[in-house]
This record gives sequence, C-alpha cells and structure tokens, in this order.
Amino acid sequence: MNNLAIIGSGPAGYTAAIYAARANLAPVLFTGRQAGGQLTTTTEVENYPGFPEGIMGPELMVRFEQQATRFGTVVKAGCEVTEVKRGEHGFTISWSDLYQGTNESAEYATVIIATGASARYLGLPGEDEFLVDGPDRKHGLTACATCDGAFYKNVEVAVVGGGDTACEEANFLTKFASKVYLIHRRTELRASKIMAERALRNPKIQPIWNKTLGGYQVDAKHKMSGVTLLDTVDGSTSPLAVKAVFMAIGHTPNTGFLKDSGLKFDANGYIEVEEGCRTNVPGLFAAGDVRDHRYRQAITAAGMGCMASLEAEHYLQGH
Repeated sequence: MNNLAIIGSGPAGYTAAIYAARANLAPVLFTGRQAGGQLTTTTEVENYPGFPEGIMGPELMVRFEQQATRFGTVVKAGCEVTEVKRGEHGFTISWSDLYQGTNESAEYATVIIATGASARYLGLPGEDEFLVDGPDRKHGLTACATCDGAFYKNVEVAVVGGGDTACEEANFLTKFASKVYLIHRRTELRASKIMAERALRNPKIQPIWNKTLGGYQVDAKHKMSGVTLLDTVDGSTSPLAVKAVFMAIGHTPNTGFLKDSGLKFDANGYIEVEEGCRTNVPGLFAAGDVRDHRYRQAITAAGMGCMASLEAEHYLQGH
C-alpha cells in the first residue's frame, strides 16, 4: 500500500507533491496526457509571485517539477489515470502508460485529485495550432483574460460568449484593449441582469449579436490578425479585425475517470469539497480547477494543493 497518489501535474498537483515529499510521504504523481497542465499552453506568466520579470508558462512548470522531484516525488510521466476505485483500506489507481502502451494499477491509502478543467473551444479547423506549444504555434486565442489580457494593450480584441463569465472578461479587458467586441450567437445576453447591464454600458464594449466564429486569420508571425464572423440567422460571413479572441463559453472539469470513486459533483461536474480540500470520500482530496470554477488561477490552485497535501498527511497520521 502506497501512501499518496497525486493525479495531475499543474500547480495544484506539483505543490501538493512538494509538501507531501517534504513530509516523507513518498508521493507518486501521475502527469496525465498534458504534463504541466494549462500553463504549458500559455506564454509569459506575469502574475505568479516571485518572478518580477515574468516567466514562460512551460518553464514555470518545469521548475515546479524540479522542486517536487528534489524532495523525492516519483513522477510517472505520460501516465494517464483511467480509474480510481475505492476499496476497503484505500484506493486502487489504474492508469495507462502513453509512452509504453501498457496498463497498470496499484493501491494507495490517499489520493489527491488535481486534474484541472479544460476550457471549451469551438472546435474550428486549425484551432489546436493556437493551443499546442512549439515553434509553429499560433498566438491570439486564449480562455483567460486575467492571465493574458495585459498582453493586448491598445488593440482591438473579441470575447466569445454571453454569460456572466463573458461579461466579466469583457469588462476586465477594457483596462487594456482599445475596444472589446462581445460576440454572442443570440440577440440578448444570458448573463445576470447586473452583469449584462455593466457590460453593455461600458463604452469600450461593442456587442455583436447573432454571430459566432467561422475561422481565424493569422499574419506571417503566427499572430492573430482577425476572425471570420458567421451569422447564426442567415449563414452569411463577414471579417472582423482583432488581435486576440478570448473564449468564455465555459470549462469542463476533467473528472470523467472518477465515475466509480464515490465522489459527489456539483451541477456543472466539479468535485464538491467539504472543509478544506476534503471530499465526501474519506482519504480522497481535491485541489485546483477540478473543484474551483470561480478563480482558476495558478496561485489559487497552488494554495489548494498545499491544503490538500496537509489534509492527506493528517489523514494518514490518524489512520
């Protein structure tokens, strides 16, 4: 029986690993398909404490991993957990090794779920090229105004969505952008009245009704130069010159593998937590975006990773 499995390799997972390893719990961390989590798809991170000059997202996650392994964390790279099954004395973790093509399982006394949430995109052709890191990666498509808004000062940008999150993101972006187009597929926002009024009163926000996106355009430097608008009524298309698009059509928590875990989820699929990071299943803890649909920041995820690790340590001491 192993002490602790940590599922997920973003700020929450690696912070949990750092604390657990320093407590001599010998944690095992499963990176999943996308090692490093969502920060590996971002460019410069300017709001994480301790880096006054900013740091690239992938580099930050490499440092997280180095710190965790320094204290003895076992990192199972390329291993994607497929099932967490509750047993009499702990949990059976099953996983697929994406590099070796093998399937394995082992028992753990405690588990921290830190698998995050995936932003929803439209699935347009070429969209993945904005989201995958590499020399040919395109820039200008994101799902986090708080993370990336400051990179688009004095230019026109667009927000796609019509809910509270879209209105909040649009208002936030007016601190930087010269104009924010709020693109919605209907004739009225589905946001709460106060959020909708706040967005529509802002002189820097221009709503675009009955439209969705039909495609993206980029310049020779792989940066976004505009989008194609698709009319949801008559199917006509029109161009719109913008330097960035911020998706605000929701997130999907990465919890599909937890159907046999006994966990409780809220109406949107996020893991419900009790005090701290404890779930309804003793010995099972949740940290980061997989349980947080409000803040979704690296620093809050890291804080929850710390909390979950300390909770797991206390649980092991009592059992």
